Formats: sequence, structure tokens, C-alpha cells
Amino acid sequence: YVYSWIDMIARSKRMSGHNVLFPMGLDKNGLPIEVQTEKEFKINLRKTSREEFIEKCRILLTKYGDISLDSFQRLGLSCNSWNAKYDIGGKYDTDDPEYRRLTQETFITMWKKGLIYEGTGTTNFCLGCGTAISDAEVDYKEGYTDLNYIEFQIEGNDSKAIIATTRPELLSTSKIILYNPKDDRYGGLKGKSAIVPIFGHKISFLSHPYAKPDYGTGLVMVSSFGDYADIRLLRELRIEPTYAIDSNGKMNEASGKYSGLKVKEARKKILEDLESSNLLVKKENVLHRTPICERSKDTIEFIAAKEIYLNQLDYVQDIHKIADQTKFYTGESKQILIDWIDSLTMDWVISRRRYYGTEIPLWWCNKCNEPTVPSPGRYYQPWKESCPVDKCLKCGGSEFTGDERIFDTWFDSCTSEAYILGYLWDKEFFERNFPCGIRPQGKEIVRNWLYFTILKSLHLFGKKPFKNVWIHMHVVDEKGTKMSKSIGNIINPKDVIERFGADGFRIWSCLEGDISKGDIKCSFNRIEGQSKFLTKLWNIARFISMFPNDDSKDMPTDGWIKAELSHLVTRVLSKYEEYAFGDAASLIRDFTWNIFAAHYMEMVKGRAYGDGFSKEKQNAARGTLHICFRTILLLLAPIIPFFTDYVWRILYSGKTIHLEQFPTANWNTGPSIMSSMLMEFNSEVWNIKKKKGVSLKESINVRVPDQ
Repeated sequence: YVYSWIDMIARSKRMSGHNVLFPMGLDKNGLPIEVQTEKEFKINLRKTSREEFIEKCRILLTKYGDISLDSFQRLGLSCNSWNAKYDIGGKYDTDDPEYRRLTQETFITMWKKGLIYEGTGTTNFCLGCGTAISDAEVDYKEGYTDLNYIEFQIEGNDSKAIIATTRPELLSTSKIILYNPKDDRYGGLKGKSAIVPIFGHKISFLSHPYAKPDYGTGLVMVSSFGDYADIRLLRELRIEPTYAIDSNGKMNEASGKYSGLKVKEARKKILEDLESSNLLVKKENVLHRTPICERSKDTIEFIAAKEIYLNQLDYVQDIHKIADQTKFYTGESKQILIDWIDSLTMDWVISRRRYYGTEIPLWWCNKCNEPTVPSPGRYYQPWKESCPVDKCLKCGGSEFTGDERIFDTWFDSCTSEAYILGYLWDKEFFERNFPCGIRPQGKEIVRNWLYFTILKSLHLFGKKPFKNVWIHMHVVDEKGTKMSKSIGNIINPKDVIERFGADGFRIWSCLEGDISKGDIKCSFNRIEGQSKFLTKLWNIARFISMFPNDDSKDMPTDGWIKAELSHLVTRVLSKYEEYAFGDAASLIRDFTWNIFAAHYMEMVKGRAYGDGFSKEKQNAARGTLHICFRTILLLLAPIIPFFTDYVWRILYSGKTIHLEQFPTANWNTGPSIMSSMLMEFNSEVWNIKKKKGVSLKESINVRVPDQ
């Protein structure tokens, strides 16, 4: 779906006179391919040698990469080249050594600028994948869980405080209790402390607007870390966290006697102990959002991990400025980005403890643990290569350990605009054409691909990466559910192409609705229905092909349709400028079907055949038919490239339509009221003939009322 719309952008820009760079690129790094490799080969990354696992990833990528390329070519993508080569416009893969070299070079540049650091901090950790992930890779699932009401002893008196929590296993990490300043029930808690049940440490009460009087008891236990709110609150209050969960999803020594238990086991045991001590007041079953890994759907925990980070929190305002400097199609799309920027809670963790991806180019001194960053210029694999320097610059040590981590796959992907503009091989071309003209992409990856590209461009080049951004919404099934392999409601584009052809698929994707403003529904019935327009076009082409492409002085009817044609050209080209392909396709279809075919063609059939008309009038009709159809084909060429090219070659030049320019609206235009009056008159005449049971070719007397 996506590539069809990207191709329409490329084709429409070429026909508008632009020199278009549209290379084919495939993203082949990271977690998605690793998860699929584990699934298809029935292996576990942690129990397989790195070399073997990487080789199996490559086998899978070759298999699916070839399938993807075949589908793209059959869909009619007009890429600059289908050959992999290190040149402007060449096909590229993000796992290619040359692409990985660029990724590493951007890392080296930002490291030297002080924008990247290694540190121990709060990290989103996917227990299933066994690696840290960025905020952008976290999704949520809704489900019911217990809200547990727990009794806390208030220090210094016999008073109790009842606090509701869904994460009792984090009691040992609780740091503070919040109450809303407008909640009259708890004004007397100011300056007081509570004793955490079971664990016995004291935590203070604090007035804070985050606490909601109508949720639970109105008191909020802030722990380390139940959710993102805890992370933001502890950072805001400058409170050092305590981590009780390790990278294996088990409780650590901070949880006391529950150490070694899995999270759910610890939760169950703590609740049992609270209940036996009469400290568990009650339970409520509530709807709750749980953070999960976007890819594997496994549970996310917030743990302390030593990882590599790229600074983003200090640059939020600069990122906002770039967003404001970029033109979005549409405004709703920009808001998706703004909302994401405003939700950031931590720097971007760019390291992953996986195998298939671009390696982080670092070596660590065995003596003082100082990192060594190599010079740019080639692709490095520290896990199996010696350090490129002989001695540590800090202590003079001569033994090093190569970093075994790889980059977040988005750290690769968000350099694609620099790669395709020749940053590695043609700096002059890059400087002349950066920023890129447009980034087309889906809304679900605004928070990672678009956002990270903006962040990285800011750090590397100090400016926006794109002049324009076009965001599309989702393709959904008949019930409005997003299409997903896990749900099983995917329609394979190859099946669609087999049944309806690439043009049938492409015209449906436009006529179904404006994908930039809302989701569009997909089914074989819908595609079949929209592709009927192609049948109408074919019938029109067959009719017009009977007549030579003559031209002479217009009759009034010819002038009318050319005026309508001028209006069409102006409006369609305007829609192409706005990347509103749905609107453009609808305008062309409505004109072709409801005005040109339904009225003009019916009106001039007799004249085109020469029945009772002079040669001059006959030629005028024939010439106008061809002018209209030529224009329709040119306007439709970016959307249905195969049909338009085939008919164009037969009827007109013998050469491809895709080297032509869009038509200009140079026919005289008249008042639009003429069209409505004329079509109303035609419809009335045809209705009368139908009622009388006479042929549409026969003449009848019609009285025109006085105006």
C-alpha cells in the first residue's frame, strides 16, 4: 500500500517538471528479522552462536527481500534503479556494509560532539527480547488487573493510610506518597511519614496535583518504577530510584526475602503476606494499561541498565522548532509528532543486546575501561575485530574488549535521507540537495522513524531533514480493525495483483478515501468495485480509437467540454501538489464518467460518426474526444501507470506516457452554471425518450420553457 502512494508522489513530481530521486531501499536490520529468524528456524538467539544466527538472518532476508522486490516491480514502482550500487539513486539495504559504515560514522561524529554517552539509568527492558528498547518501541495492551488497597501505618500515631496500587511487588522501591492539594481529606498529612508494610522503611507524604482524588483512595504510591508517571515524578522530585527487578524478570536483593522470584510470583506472595497480616483491605478488578514490546508483545519492565544513550531531552525545544519549519500534510499529522515530543521521559537508548544490526564501534580498555572510538572510513565489527589503536589514550593499556552491542534499528533507518543524497560519496550533491524534498510514511512510525530522523539531523547537520512530510493513516478491514498478521486480517498485495492487476490495486487505494486524513477500508469487494473505473476507461478508449485524431474549429459543445477540462486540470494539479491522491482520482473519475462519457460522448456520437454533419463538424468532435482523453490519461498516469502507458502508446505517440509533462489548462473557461443546465437538459431528454420507448438516436420535440 505505502509504496504505491510513494510512487504516485514520484511520478506526479516528474510530470510536474521535477528531477526526482526515488531509490529503492529495504530496511533489513534489527529486532523484526531476529524475531522472525527465531520463529522460522525454531532457535533461540541466546542459545545460538552469533555467526550462525547472523547467517540464518541473511538466509531469511534474501528470501523475503526477493519477494518484496518482485511485488514492488509488479506494482509499478518507478525507482531510479533496481540494482544495488554505491551511487546516487542506487538500490540500498540497511544491512549493507556501506550503509552500516554511514551509521557508524554518524555515531562517531555525535560521540565526539559529546551527544552520546554510556550510563546506567532507567531503561525500558523487554523481557522476551532480552534487550533495552526505546520509548518509541513500547506499546500498550489493555486488560483487567487487581487494584489492591493496602494499609500503611502513619508514623507517630495510630492513624492509617489506605493506598491503592496495581504493583504491590514494588513496595520495597516505594519512595513517596502523593495527595492532591485540593483533597480536603489529606491536608493533615503534610510533613508526616508512613511506614511501608512488610519492608518497614519510611516515606513522606507530599502534596502534588498528579494525585487524583477520584482514583483509588486519592493517595498515590510512587515507586521505582510501576509506569512512566513514576519515572517523571521521581525525576521531577529529584529522588534516587531503587531497582527491584533484574533483566531476567526476577526480583533482586532490594526486594528482601522475595529475591529470586519472578515478578508475578512475588506479587502473589506479597499479597498473601499482606492479607495474613490484615494489611490488605480489599481488591478491585480494574481496566489497566500494561506496557509491552511493540514487536514481541512481551511485558516491559523498567530496570537499571548500562547502555549507550543519545541526548534528546536537552533538545526538545530545538526539535519543536524544526517541526514548525517543516510543512506537514496534514495538520493532524504534525500533532502526532508534537504529542510524542512532549511525552519524552528519557534520553534515547540506542544500544541493543542483540546480534543482527550495525555494531556499535567501541572498544573498552581492559585496564581502565576507557572507551576507544575509531576513525570513520570503514565498517567495524568490534565483537570479532582487534582494536584499531595499540594503546589506550588514557592509561596506555594495550588490551581491549570490543563492544558486543548493536544499534537500535531506528538508528540505522533515520540516516536514510543522508545515504540516498550521497553523504558518503558526493558531499557536493548532498549539500546542494539537503534537506530532502519529502518524507512519506505511516502514522504508526511518526514517533520513531520521523522523530529520530529529525533528532539525528539536528545533531549532525543543525537543520531539518525534510522540507515536507506526508503522513498516511491505516488500511483497515471491513470492521475498521487495523490489518495485522497477528490478527490474521491481512490481504496480500500479490493476491490483489493476481485478481485485479496493479492498476486495480492502485486506483482502489486512491478512490477508497483520503488516507492522509483517515483510515481506509480494504476488502476484495471494495477493490473490485473501485477497479470498475478501469473497465469504463477501457470502453472509452475503444470507442475513441475508432476515430482519427483530427482537429478543426470547435462547435459550442466542444468548447463547453474543453472549459470543463480546464477546470479539471487546474483542480487535479492542485491536488497533486497537496499529495491528495484520493481527491485527484475522484475528480478525474467524476469528470470522465459523469461528464465526459455520460454527456459529451453521448451528445457527439452522431457527429463523430458523420451522421448528417459536415466534415468540419465531424473533425471537431473527433479532435475534442482525443483532446479530452489524452488529458485524462496524462492526469491519471501517476495513479494507474500500466493502463495509461499502454493506451498512450497505441493511440498517441508510440512512446511511454511517463516521459510526458502534465497538461496545461489553456482552454477557454465559461461559467459553471452552463454545465449543470446542459446536463439537466440532457437527462430530461433521455428520460423522455426512455418513457416513450424510443431509441436515444431518434429525434423528439421538446418544449423549452421561457426563462
